[in-house]
Amino acid sequence: MDTIFALATAQGKAGVAIIRISGNHARHAAQAICNKPLPPRGMTVCILTDLAGLQLDQALVLTFAGPASFTGEDVVELHLHGSVSVVAATLRVLSDIPGLRMAEPGEFTRRAMENGKLDLSQVEGLADLVDAETEAQRRQAQNVLAGKLGAAAESWRKDLIRAASLIEATIDFADEDIPTDVTPEVKTLIGKVREDLSRETAGVAVAERIRSGFEVAIIGAPNVGKSTLLNALAGRQAAITSEFAGTTRDVIEVRMDLDGLAVTFLDTAGLRETTDIIEEIGIFTAVERANNADLRVFLADSMNGFDVPDRDGDILVHPKADLRVDKENAVSGTSGEGVSDLVSRISKVLKTRAASAGLATRIRHRNAMERSKDSLEAASALLDNGSDCYEIAAEELRSAIRSLESLVGRVDVENLLDEIFSSFCLGK
Repeated sequence: MDTIFALATAQGKAGVAIIRISGNHARHAAQAICNKPLPPRGMTVCILTDLAGLQLDQALVLTFAGPASFTGEDVVELHLHGSVSVVAATLRVLSDIPGLRMAEPGEFTRRAMENGKLDLSQVEGLADLVDAETEAQRRQAQNVLAGKLGAAAESWRKDLIRAASLIEATIDFADEDIPTDVTPEVKTLIGKVREDLSRETAGVAVAERIRSGFEVAIIGAPNVGKSTLLNALAGRQAAITSEFAGTTRDVIEVRMDLDGLAVTFLDTAGLRETTDIIEEIGIFTAVERANNADLRVFLADSMNGFDVPDRDGDILVHPKADLRVDKENAVSGTSGEGVSDLVSRISKVLKTRAASAGLATRIRHRNAMERSKDSLEAASALLDNGSDCYEIAAEELRSAIRSLESLVGRVDVENLLDEIFSSFCLGK
């Protein structure tokens, strides 16, 4: 492979900037611009010069010998002063060294995967970690990056390989006396993996919501204080408010960190009968978003009269607590009464749901596990039909194994790689 280099830290002025070099010629390239020998593995401080001997910067230089590096290749990191001009000059000098080229987006991580340092699920975990905005997102991404999903997939795979080998042994020695019926052990192995896969697939939707953010819709009649409540939650003027009903025509979104969870609050148009075509479109959109939201907060005296069917977990709070004598279960964005209690209720509901998240975090993971589970169900049914169906059952088990291998990127994922790695920055 070519030796590649790129800025691994953010563009712009900073205290420190890091340029990463990876490949067979990484040490040679770094040595060409350092004024002293580099250690095989470790760190040193040296003066960096261009190829004509003019000083570029004084830098901390870290060397990593492959395969014990992030990419599995020889890697050198140049820790420079974070000047835009210093970085630009150093990148320009590196580009003039024969055998080096600028890395493409995600190419360092792609090499790590191709060299067996990461599996595909860990690559996705790394992407999620880079994008993490909340504590829950960070913890979830760290679990995937640590290889927990890959380890679980490998455990399932080993159990299924054991099950397949038992069936195939029975097929191979069909004409001989086999003292033990392997079917009970095979069905036990299949049942255990099916149970694990069912639990993991059930948690994908919640895990994906942790990654992308929960949606909470505020629903109510016109002029009950939905926009004022949204502004109070956001701590700023996110939505226009007025004394005239029907001010909100579109869905206003405010994203925030709620006790470690990414949450988007939706201020929707007031629900009522109207002859205004524009307002009618807004109401239709409000109902649609409310039906798709993870949680709905009804700002009303009751849930009756809305074209939004109630469901478990919906929260009802009474509007305009500042104008009420009975302030129980009431909220006011104007005075702030009841807002902290409402936030606590929302947080409690979402945290309870987040607790059911599994290791798998993406639709791709769920699809792979469901394909495997379908194959296992077919294999189990075939085993019940006796030894005449063992060959087909063994093929179903092999199909289930291939689905699990695609989960961690061993097979059938080439069409995904370009899309996944293109989302990384150049230095990753």
